[in-house]
Amino acid sequence: MQNRFIKNIIFLLFLNLLVKPFWILGIDREVQNLLGDASYGTYQALFNFSYLFYILLDLGITNFNSRAVAQDPKNLSKHFGGLTEIKLLLGLLYAVVIFVVGYFCGYNEGLKLKLLCWCGLNQILLSFILFLRSNIQGLLLFKQDSILSVFDRVLAIVIMSLVLWSGWFPKEKLNAIWYLQAQTVAYIVTLIFALTIVLRHVENLSFKINFQFFKEILRQSLPFALLVLLMSVYSRIEPVLLERLLDDKGVQAGIYSRAYRLFDAGNNISNLFAIMLLPMFAATLKNKLDLNNLVKTSFNVIVAMAGIVLIMCVFYRQEIMQMMYNPEEAETEAAYLGRIGQYANVFPLLMGSFFCLSTTYVFGTLLTANGSLKQLNLVAAAGVIINILLNLIVIPRFKAVGAACTSLSVQTVTAFLQYLLAKRILKLDLGGRYWLHIVIFIATVTLITFLVKQLDINWMIGFIIAFAVNCGAIFFTRLLSLKEIVALVLPKKS
Repeated sequence: MQNRFIKNIIFLLFLNLLVKPFWILGIDREVQNLLGDASYGTYQALFNFSYLFYILLDLGITNFNSRAVAQDPKNLSKHFGGLTEIKLLLGLLYAVVIFVVGYFCGYNEGLKLKLLCWCGLNQILLSFILFLRSNIQGLLLFKQDSILSVFDRVLAIVIMSLVLWSGWFPKEKLNAIWYLQAQTVAYIVTLIFALTIVLRHVENLSFKINFQFFKEILRQSLPFALLVLLMSVYSRIEPVLLERLLDDKGVQAGIYSRAYRLFDAGNNISNLFAIMLLPMFAATLKNKLDLNNLVKTSFNVIVAMAGIVLIMCVFYRQEIMQMMYNPEEAETEAAYLGRIGQYANVFPLLMGSFFCLSTTYVFGTLLTANGSLKQLNLVAAAGVIINILLNLIVIPRFKAVGAACTSLSVQTVTAFLQYLLAKRILKLDLGGRYWLHIVIFIATVTLITFLVKQLDINWMIGFIIAFAVNCGAIFFTRLLSLKEIVALVLPKKS
């Protein structure tokens, strides 16, 4: 079973690394280039707004169902009909909430209302896909689940590639509604595919809601649902506040979104890493084994990955933004460089946020595995309060840069608090010498990147050289060893 799990988690990572970055850096980037900062910024604000309330579509049902089906496959037939009806009711509740709240936030007419409708529909479809996947995960159909994890994005990539590059559709007519509708089609096809797999394993399908059963699910899952909600707010609210607080038709939200793109790509990878850590931490805690080595090794991997990305993005921020975003039609060179400069001011701040958020996938995941959700919710609530208060102060004056500074501040505070909680609750003993080792690695990578940047060579060649040497620094500074990496990915049976 362990070998089977490891093989399929590697397959899952491979598929996601193959597909998700292309969607974010290829399709999504090209769409924003064509739409412009204002139109795309409005779309991104509405998308993030709809995402803030996503937890209403689930309330912990997906996690509960995956666990229940894994414990007894007969629970699939027993619960599927009732849970499907509950999901439909939650979808209706979600729609009511986003439209009522959206009305009072000004998303009540014209294009913004249409965007909200399509964003909301896509979130509902996605929640049903994840629910169906929870049944497939519970049945231990790992390969099918891995394919489903990227199937919607593959379909959306095919559709948008035809729209963007086939020449069959006029690019000048592209709008955010088309972009959302392409995702809707991909979600619907994926939903049908997932439903077909699930129904093959359902016997005596019965649609009967057991409200006592649902009440018990809510009792168990509400703390986790609250945590997801709070983290969603302080991680994704900046584009919404930029669009609401500034009367610029979404321009600053668009600037923020361009710089946010690599943050999003990196976060997808870090999040997959957390998926692997959760069962490993849970098993270690259950068997009362030593945590320190596993925590150190996993944190070292995160620091190595996110640290190199952060530092290289800081030094090459201008070049990366120029590579990703071309001059617009009839745009002068001075205007283009000024626009790129705005992106480059926001970009390193958001990559700093990415680094801090990545560290929470170690200590936050560890606390989650330990069941310390009350403490995590208090930290997340503090993050929400700090985020909103700071943004109300800095966005009117500093705009997208102010929002990025707020994101960095909040992610730093929450990451540090989660580390302190993990250290106190689980008696972690990392020690000053360990942290000195981390500082030496970061300083080494910074020095290497700085020196390479001074060379009079093409920046892309310098970037590749710096990246290669920095990867070597992981082992040169003894932050990681190949033995530790193998032990983390293929843990021995205790």
